[in-house]
Amino acid sequence: MEEYLSADETYKIIGILFEVHKNLGKGFSEIVYKDALEFEFNENSIPYEREKEYSVNYKNTILKHKFYADFVLYNSIILEIKTVDCFNNSHYNQCLNYLKVSDNELALLVNFNSVSLEYKRIVRTKK
Repeated sequence: MEEYLSADETYKIIGILFEVHKNLGKGFSEIVYKDALEFEFNENSIPYEREKEYSVNYKNTILKHKFYADFVLYNSIILEIKTVDCFNNSHYNQCLNYLKVSDNELALLVNFNSVSLEYKRIVRTKK
């Protein structure tokens, strides 16, 4: 059986995502879900940073544009929150960009705007 990257941490995070979705359902704005998640992360002693800023290094120059990941959990897992009808390529690309600039390997892309919580694990292999 294949071992998942950060399996124990991911299991805890996904449990919290389902807890928030169970209590709030769909229809709120992203900020409401982020606030509820922050509450749950604190209640469950999960280390996190909210709206973590990342710079883009291009040819040894830091570019003006910054990226802001919704959450970084356990100092290694990017969590990106959406309230959309369905995921599209720009959502996946956003997560891949966050993984590149953060040098992390795992992102969770989550959509709260559906009857059942929707999430995707996005893994970037380090070179």
